[in-house]
Amino acid sequence: MRAAWYEEKGPATEVLRVGELPTPGPGPGELRIRLAFSGINPGDVKKRQARLGAAAPAYPRTVPHSDGAGVVDAVGEGVSAAWVGRRAWCSYAQSYRPYGTAAQYTVVPEGCAGALPDQVPAEQGACLGIPGITAHRAVFADGPVTGRTVLVAGALGSVGRAAAALARRGGARVIGTVTRPGQLAALRALGVDEAVCAGDEALDAVLALTGGRGADRVVEVAFDANAACDARLVAPGGTIAAYATGDPAPVLPFWPLAFKNVTLRLLGYDDFPREVVRLAVADLTAAAAAAELHWPVAEVYPLDAVAAAHEAVEHPKAPGRVLLALPD
Repeated sequence: MRAAWYEEKGPATEVLRVGELPTPGPGPGELRIRLAFSGINPGDVKKRQARLGAAAPAYPRTVPHSDGAGVVDAVGEGVSAAWVGRRAWCSYAQSYRPYGTAAQYTVVPEGCAGALPDQVPAEQGACLGIPGITAHRAVFADGPVTGRTVLVAGALGSVGRAAAALARRGGARVIGTVTRPGQLAALRALGVDEAVCAGDEALDAVLALTGGRGADRVVEVAFDANAACDARLVAPGGTIAAYATGDPAPVLPFWPLAFKNVTLRLLGYDDFPREVVRLAVADLTAAAAAAELHWPVAEVYPLDAVAAAHEAVEHPKAPGRVLLALPD
């Protein structure tokens, strides 16, 4: 199969290679997907940059990317043959595994793949994985959200737009934030109950909508920047679910959080329990089928341009996801 890989960590143009590798076969409990598109996430780039771990790769050769979409063409022992020929989306292809989706074929555990509804383009299927599963965990890890208020920071981002959609689908009142007033119209188009700019405007909106009580759940993309504000607007007994931070050692407003008995939930996608992943895959598949999830695509690169695709994620020039199109 044609694939991209790296054998050491470093700049994209220096370490990424494209060529022929043996086509993997599915083991017990796994299925193989002939991929049409591979979704590139910031975490995929950081793994190649050595920003999330040791300087040396975990494997002698790493095919990057965890997310993708295509058609199942083979299954391993214990997996129903009914999967063969079905359109599918997947995640966790390169989570503690060496062969991700930057290739014509990938192999994943059955619980990390979902049937891709006929009406959902493969490009969108390749966007579902890391952002959608992270968003699902952020929204539902502490129970149902029916009748609750959920604040989604950075609601136009990849995780944020999924969190807003899933919280709405779960019966929550959703407040979404953006960083600039010029983004409010796009945020309102997502169908949130309230669209506001981050900071004091968000604090005022949350308190006004909740009679001063605050948001039951806060889905946070920039914990270092927003921790102090989040401590003011989260409800007593509420949860702040943070999946990213600019500063790796952010200042924690301990007493304001402690006096409210707040749960601070830090989310690391690679280590979510597999039963949680299965639930997320099912809910995301249903939301995609109902046309409640959609990501803008900034650019699609051919496999041979994988280094340029990584650089586009590192230095985005337009909002939206970056994908690889895999050769037939």
